[in-house]
Amino acid sequence: MIMINGIAVDSMAIMVLLGSFFLMVFLRFPIAYAVALSSVFSLLYQGQDLAAICRLMVKGISSFSLMAVPFFITMGCLMGSGGISEKLIALADACVGWMRGGMAMVNIVASYFFGGISGSASADTASLGSILIPMMVDQGYDDDFSTAVTITSSCEGLLVPPSHNMVIYATTAGGISVGSLFLAGYIPGALLALSLMIGSYIISVKKNYPKGAKFSVMNLVKQLSVSFWALAAVLIVVFGVVGGVFTATESAAIAVIYSLLVSVFIYKGLDWKGVWRVLGDCVDTLAIVLILIATSSIFGDCLTRLHVPELAANAITGLTTNPILLALLLNLILLILGCIMDMAPIILIATPILLPIATSIGLDPVQFGIMVVLNCGIGLLTPPVGAVLFIGSAIAKVPMEKVVKATLPFYLCMVITLLLITFIPGVSLWLPSVLAK
Repeated sequence: MIMINGIAVDSMAIMVLLGSFFLMVFLRFPIAYAVALSSVFSLLYQGQDLAAICRLMVKGISSFSLMAVPFFITMGCLMGSGGISEKLIALADACVGWMRGGMAMVNIVASYFFGGISGSASADTASLGSILIPMMVDQGYDDDFSTAVTITSSCEGLLVPPSHNMVIYATTAGGISVGSLFLAGYIPGALLALSLMIGSYIISVKKNYPKGAKFSVMNLVKQLSVSFWALAAVLIVVFGVVGGVFTATESAAIAVIYSLLVSVFIYKGLDWKGVWRVLGDCVDTLAIVLILIATSSIFGDCLTRLHVPELAANAITGLTTNPILLALLLNLILLILGCIMDMAPIILIATPILLPIATSIGLDPVQFGIMVVLNCGIGLLTPPVGAVLFIGSAIAKVPMEKVVKATLPFYLCMVITLLLITFIPGVSLWLPSVLAK
């Protein structure tokens, strides 16, 4: 037993909980099993009633705000399969294709547009990468560079609303406005895109990658008119939530209906048989996400019972009282977790532990949410677990080691963006302060 604020804490139960969890993670157990089993082992050690497990799992997913998550995922699946990828690529080409390394710039800007619809780095990489990587290689770009640009730019979609991961963070953190989080993601997402474009331009000049066609205002207007229906889905969600017209869950449900109509009747990228196929794929994704949320609620309850957040806060703040060093340490912890865990589990498990530390050094919960999401996005690109890294490598048929080497300059761009978000609050908080009133 150890004492914290006059309360006796069972240190062995904490060791059972965290030790078994990380052991199973390193043994490559499915993360939902690792979370659930480690919680069961800890409860058994404490002699707790295991009947509480079912109650906690049901409670974990019985949330009105969490209903937005399956709706946003369904919206992304419908729009992603509804023929909009080519239209967004054409729009991005009209905007930035004229630059040196134009196809790399198109890749980055298209990811910003597509991310606002899918909200998923994996979906972005799979959808746009399957089109853009072969296209870039055919135009003379190296395959590893093309893949590196694709996977790093896909992380913009995690920041640009509507992002279901932000809904998960808002629910886990408690009392945070989803609308404010949505607005907070726009400028960091654009900043990430800008930093990646600068990195791409430097490499393109060095390797003499080609330029695209000259800029044309008429072509830009034409592509905007074609892509309007896809981009309008984001406007419905964001402005509906921020304007108080409806909640995030209601906006997500409306967006699903809108996406269905656009995909089937306007872009005609899906027929009704294709809609059923897409919905089947959505069920597979939703099952994974909801099981993670359910099992993480047990894990979170165990952490709270054992006062792990307080212990972690005392341990971290005991290392230093310097807020700058503490902010860097929080980022380092999240980056390390990103190397061994997927995004949703990190948000669900780390937020209750790290958020009190972040607020104690003056970080706004909304600002910290953007930090968490970007850290997790970087983790999706880092071995050994980086899901987006594996997807990009598989699509391009390029060895993962070669892709990682080509991605190193872009890691630097992403870390610079992360530091700007961490130490300049206005990057993420200015837009919510102006519009979310």
